[in-house]
Amino acid sequence: MPLQKVHFAEDVPEVLRASLQTIRRELEVPAEFPPEVVAAALAAKDNPRLPKLDRTDLEFVTIDPPDSMDLDQALHIERAGDGYTVHYAIADVAAFVQPGDPIDVEARKRGETLYAPDKRTPLHPPELSEGAASLLPDAVRPALLWTITVDASGEGTDVVCERALVKSRAKLNYAGVQKDLDAGTASESLQLLREVGKLREQRELERGGVNLPIPDQEVVTADGQWTLEFRAPLPVEGWNAQISLLTGMAAAHLMMYGEIGILRTLPESHDDLRRKLENTAKALGIEWPVGTSYAEFIHGLDPKVPAHAAMLAACTVLFRGAGYTSFSGGVPESPEHAAMKSEYAHVTAPLRRLVDRWTGEICVALCADAPVPDWVRESMDEIPKIMEECDRKAHAYERAIVSMVEAALVHDQVGTTFDGVVVDVDDRDPNRGVVTLSTLAIEGKVKSSTPLPLGQAVRVKLVDADITKRTIAFELAN
Repeated sequence: MPLQKVHFAEDVPEVLRASLQTIRRELEVPAEFPPEVVAAALAAKDNPRLPKLDRTDLEFVTIDPPDSMDLDQALHIERAGDGYTVHYAIADVAAFVQPGDPIDVEARKRGETLYAPDKRTPLHPPELSEGAASLLPDAVRPALLWTITVDASGEGTDVVCERALVKSRAKLNYAGVQKDLDAGTASESLQLLREVGKLREQRELERGGVNLPIPDQEVVTADGQWTLEFRAPLPVEGWNAQISLLTGMAAAHLMMYGEIGILRTLPESHDDLRRKLENTAKALGIEWPVGTSYAEFIHGLDPKVPAHAAMLAACTVLFRGAGYTSFSGGVPESPEHAAMKSEYAHVTAPLRRLVDRWTGEICVALCADAPVPDWVRESMDEIPKIMEECDRKAHAYERAIVSMVEAALVHDQVGTTFDGVVVDVDDRDPNRGVVTLSTLAIEGKVKSSTPLPLGQAVRVKLVDADITKRTIAFELAN
């Protein structure tokens, strides 16, 4: 059910389309794949390196948005005494891509899949990412099979990662799985997903970890009209995400033990960040009791409530500064991901994220007590640099699109006054800062002839909303 639905004025869609093209040119978002990369993908799709281990007996399913075809993960959970065994199959991109081949070279340039309202810019050619390497239903696929033992409290106690052939039985979507779970008609494996997911959420809260159930922002086009919709995530999406997080933490523990790997790391946040988020909460009318931690506050938010959804979006700043740390022959001084309160590694999305191919190879080698491949060792120090640059581009792409859409929502309301709260003040110029609107939850620059009242409710007048420049500006009205 949409949290909020906004129809753009009739003249806006064409401007948005043109602006999207401008954004892509500015950020040098790649277009089509070069012919040599497509040719290599066509050759590779029919000649993968297949493992000997056959686990097509496991009744895997995938759970993704309905239109997704790049299926990285397939799941099967079974009860094991008082605990559980989680089987998690991850697409084996390395079965199709050779180090230094055209696909690999192009993937290192792209780094990750980029998303926009009108198109997706994939990391790998669709012949692989939506075809031969994707865990599509009723097709035998090479995969990295993670087998994780989970105790009755939801804590992972043992892990094995190995290459295996797998076969997904069904391509499921979140809404359908949630409906079956609510009706009591879901398979035993999916019922255990709910059980394990809830246990993992409790473990996350206990260790002070933060996982944001951010509403999806979707631009829907129909009959030439554009509509912006905000959709709250379903509970099953959180439970499914917990399996991915469980796997990433297990991978990190393997790497720390083996003293080689690439971790996803994040330093602790600072007091200024908490102050800004507390001001945002005030702007949205949400109480943040004194002494309540980030984790406790965020776990109390309901993404189906518009103000809470906006707060969750604001809390994404907690993840800014995240990076990748490679290491070998020792362990990093600061290995933890502060938002998760744990060591963590990206390993579950190799079709859409470059680093996962490297981390997957490391974990397979460590579990087999085998040497990590030379090509991984020789290039693993380059991967954090590649990923950080690609992350920067992805965030800039997303920010530019959001700014464009926000400007489109209010471009015909210049001169209108709104209620809001000043959530940030420029350290160098106290007459300038940032205001969050109380109704639309749009954030924009604001200026005044006097120092801005940080954290205080204000009336502001919209003085600029330029879709092409992707800018919104306010001035203090009182």
